[in-house]
Amino acid sequence: MKFKRTIREELAINITPLIDVVFLLLIFFMVTTTFSRETRLLVNLPEANAEIAEAQPATVEIIVARDGSYAINGRALVNSRIETLIRGLEIESGGDRNLPVLLIADAEATHQSVVTAMDAIGQSGFTRLNIASQRPQDLEQLVNAPTDL
Repeated sequence: MKFKRTIREELAINITPLIDVVFLLLIFFMVTTTFSRETRLLVNLPEANAEIAEAQPATVEIIVARDGSYAINGRALVNSRIETLIRGLEIESGGDRNLPVLLIADAEATHQSVVTAMDAIGQSGFTRLNIASQRPQDLEQLVNAPTDL
């Protein structure tokens, strides 16, 4: 009787591809993770005092009504042309281009009339512009002032 001699090979698992995949996943998660940095603001609140506050600097108010008409500092303009608006700004500012301009527009005013007012402000040389909106009934009272420019 002949005995067969069998060679037994040891089984081994090659983990090199597994390590490569885990390493790639690690890199992927490191690159795609977003880190949020919480920002904190230090706010110094003013303290109340009994002194009389300084008067705020004069401002030029331009009011844009629902129908596209303009008023500067409560005075209605005779028409809605940009030249009239520029001239009214010159008169009301007294030539001081450093005054802040407050543009108050009716919520239902057309976009074109607001852009025209902003264009007139820019052409007049003003650089400080604030934009606000008011309820329609408040604007109608302001625009219907009896004095005209």
